[in-house]
Amino acid sequence: MSKEKIILGIDPGTTIMGFGLIKVVGKKMEFIQMNELLLSKYKDHYVKLKLIFERTIELIDTYHPDEIAIEAPFFGKNVQSMLKLGRAQGVAMAAGLSREIPITEYLPKKIKMAITGNGNASKEQVAKMLQSMLGLKTLPKNLDATDGLAAAVCHFYNEGRVDIGKSYSGWDAFVKQNEKRVKK
Repeated sequence: MSKEKIILGIDPGTTIMGFGLIKVVGKKMEFIQMNELLLSKYKDHYVKLKLIFERTIELIDTYHPDEIAIEAPFFGKNVQSMLKLGRAQGVAMAAGLSREIPITEYLPKKIKMAITGNGNASKEQVAKMLQSMLGLKTLPKNLDATDGLAAAVCHFYNEGRVDIGKSYSGWDAFVKQNEKRVKK
């Protein structure tokens, strides 16, 4: 009998958080859903973080994912943007960790490489490849949803590989792997 599992992929953001879910049965993946949380109408950054946390918990409680794959922030020139993006990612991770769901981070280049074979692929190329792989009839207007779905598919393709990125199985694992950063 094939083991089933659900993977939630998240593309964190403070303007739009994209997410996608796939079901894995044996060595095959099936599309469940993708969508986005639109946050641009909220001016207060803390309200946005609260909404990201709540939506992630809602997705977890609805779909019961076995694992979460999340896109790691890339290093940009704007420090304020990086800080906000890191907070958005942290809040989504905290939601997963609060439900004891293992989380793996993937760099954007690694996700693009897993989906298209090109680490420098455009969002449009990633979306088109996902459409072809999963038989999606239409693509969303904003491609943040496909970015979240791409994180889930990347995780499926990288399963069982040793060097897949940072991975946390719960609060204890997170604290243990990051305690050197906290100690002075």
